[in-house]
Amino acid sequence: QVQLVESGGGLVQAGASLRLSCAASGRTFSRSPMGWFRQAPGKEREFVAAINWNSGSTTYADSVKGRFIISRDNAKNQVYLQMNSLNAEDTAVYYCVARRGSNIVILTTAWEYWGQGTQVTVSS
Repeated sequence: QVQLVESGGGLVQAGASLRLSCAASGRTFSRSPMGWFRQAPGKEREFVAAINWNSGSTTYADSVKGRFIISRDNAKNQVYLQMNSLNAEDTAVYYCVARRGSNIVILTTAWEYWGQGTQVTVSS
């Protein structure tokens, strides 16, 4: 059974940093893209960032570009999201995702594997 388990969320003040981690089990994703989505209260789930299998390519939503950094460790089957200069608009549940295909895709429906999510709350 494939599982993606996020950790690292919490409550922080505006301007602070957080690092999210996602541990995958049940299969290896070393040849698959992995990424992060988020969903704020009352809003649709949205793409945040993704990384290809060998970390050679990354894609970010415009809203986080320059502030968030995605990385991965294939030996550990983990992906990370370093979030800097957080603001209230970053408050959301953050989901770790993985997909079978080889390309990074920003569509929600293209990602087959989802974690349960971790809450990030930024107070202003």
